[in-house]
Amino acid sequence: MSVTDLPLVAMLRNRMQWQQTRQKVLAENVANADTPGFRARDLKAPRFRDDGSLAAAGLPGIGMERTSGLHLAGAGPSGPAEERTGTRFEMMPSGNAVSLEDEMLKAGDNQAAYQLAASLYQKSLLTLRIAVGK
Repeated sequence: MSVTDLPLVAMLRNRMQWQQTRQKVLAENVANADTPGFRARDLKAPRFRDDGSLAAAGLPGIGMERTSGLHLAGAGPSGPAEERTGTRFEMMPSGNAVSLEDEMLKAGDNQAAYQLAASLYQKSLLTLRIAVGK
């Protein structure tokens, strides 16, 4: 079994690859902000099942277990995070629907999430090295 077969490492690697691809899409949106008729695009976030496993890929997820009846049950994707589905501003007369403010907010959020995933990836590999005695 290689290190990349571990579910946590594979999940973090896939998350970082998704965020790299999303950053490219957001950069294209910013680059085409003045292109007539251009509409901003975004990638859909990976979907998870109720048990925490990834719905689209065959990766085993980290399931959650209620060990006490007093614990809160998971209710799905609802939470404090706001999901931006559209632009808050009107379309330009040229038909362009790119809002630089929204795209820069998305890029900043994406960068922070990528840095978190990269840090967790690095720490998990360091923990594995410590576990094997290197």
